[in-house]
Amino acid sequence: MSLLLKGDRYGYELVEEISKNISISEGTIYPLLRRFRNEGYVDTYLEESQSGPPRKYYKLTASGQAALVKQEEEWHAFVRGVNTILEGATHEEN
Repeated sequence: MSLLLKGDRYGYELVEEISKNISISEGTIYPLLRRFRNEGYVDTYLEESQSGPPRKYYKLTASGQAALVKQEEEWHAFVRGVNTILEGATHEEN
């Protein structure tokens, strides 16, 4: 969803952008996008493409922005917890 915060994108474009940082397949992204749409986090629209059929673009909704903020807060709390565990394990080894 954070990529959609920067602007509307079509599915394959999301796959390409995410794949620059982590290994992910189209088979993972499209079910997530469908779930986001069902939950009201994204809207979709078709736009003509010069290189083929119309592309389905995904646009983050206000509800999606709120969900993104909550998920980012949960992620940061998770990372802090993992770091605390790792730091504790490092100190115990010494």
